[in-house]
Amino acid sequence: MKIAFYGSSLTSAYWNGAATYYRGMIRALAALGHQVTFYEPDVYDRQKNRDIDPPDWARVVVYDGTVAALRQAAAEAVHADVVVKASGVGFEDDLLLAEVMAAARPQALRIFWDVDAPATLAELRAAPDHPLRRALPALDMVLTYGGGDPVVSAYRALGARACIPIYNALDPETHHPVAPDLRFACDLGFLGNRLPDREARVETFFLEPAARLADQRFMIGGSGWGDKMMSANVRDIGHVPTRDHNAFNVTPKAVLNISRASMAETGFSPATRVFEAAGAGACLITDHWEGIPLFLEPGPEVLVARDGQDVAEILAGLTKDRAKAIGQAALTRVLRDHTYADRAARLDGILKDAGTLKRRAGEQAA
Repeated sequence: MKIAFYGSSLTSAYWNGAATYYRGMIRALAALGHQVTFYEPDVYDRQKNRDIDPPDWARVVVYDGTVAALRQAAAEAVHADVVVKASGVGFEDDLLLAEVMAAARPQALRIFWDVDAPATLAELRAAPDHPLRRALPALDMVLTYGGGDPVVSAYRALGARACIPIYNALDPETHHPVAPDLRFACDLGFLGNRLPDREARVETFFLEPAARLADQRFMIGGSGWGDKMMSANVRDIGHVPTRDHNAFNVTPKAVLNISRASMAETGFSPATRVFEAAGAGACLITDHWEGIPLFLEPGPEVLVARDGQDVAEILAGLTKDRAKAIGQAALTRVLRDHTYADRAARLDGILKDAGTLKRRAGEQAA
C-alpha cells in the first residue's frame, strides 16, 4: 500500500519524542512492502538538529511552516491508499487534518494516529466542538501508541469507529547493546526533556533520591534542565542525540524511566525509552503504571518504584551482577515479544482487512 503519513518529524528527534516510534514502525512497514511518504513541517528548529538523513525505507517531504506549503503537502494525499494524520505535528494541526482528509480518495483509509492519547483526549473532552472530535465519525480508525482499554473506550465514546493501540516497541537495528562509554558513567541515568507534565515526577523519582544518596552518581540528559536546582552529585548533560542513546542506556548501573503524569494515570503507555533501554540490555527502573507486566515482568525484567523512596532503596541495594541479569532478561523479552516487526505485522493485517471491507462497501454502494 502507498501510505501518506503526516507527522512531527522522522528525521529529527529534537523536541520530538515520537521520532523513535515513527522510525521503528515505518521501517518495519517498509520491510513488508508498504511505500511510505512522511510529510513533516520545518518548525521548532528540528531541521537544524537532524539526527538521521532521509532514509532509504521512506520518502521524506519537508515543507515550510506556512499555510500555503501545508496545503500543497496535504494535496499529495490523493495518491495514497492509506492517509495518516498524527497528533502533535506542531503546525496548524487542525487545518492539516481537514486538508489531508479532504484530499484523500474516497476508497483510501483515513486514520488519525495519536502518539499522546491522554493529552488529546483531555483536549477533546474540554471542547465539544473540537475539529478532531467532529472528524472522528468520518475516519476509518484511530491508532494509538498506548493507553489500552481506557483509551479505546474513550475514543469510541467520542465517536471513533474503531480505536486500536499499536504499542511502542524495539527496533534491534538501531537500539542494541554497545560497549560502555565513560561519558555516561554513573549509578543512575535519566533521559527525558523538561516538560510541565513530567517535571514534578522527575523531582520525586530522580532528584529527591539523588539528594538522599550523596555517595551515588546521577546523570540527567534531555533538553531544558539547565537552570533546575539539583544536588552536587547530579550531572546535567543536556540533549543526548539518538546515536548516543545505546551508550547512555548501557553504561550506568541502572537507568530510570519516568512517565509523564497523564501517561502514568492512563496506564498501558510505555515510553519509547522503556524499549530503548531494554534493547540495550540496560537495567531499567520505572515508575509504576498500570499494565507494566504486559511488556516486562516486574522483578526479573524490570524494577518498579512507586515513589522516590523506592528508587533510593532499589538503587542502594542494587548490585552490578543483579543489574546485569535484569538487563539481559529484559533484552531477551523485548526481542521475543516487542519488536517493531511484530507491531508492523499486526498493523499490516489491520490495514489489509480494513481496506478490503471498505472496497466491498464501496462496490455495494455503487
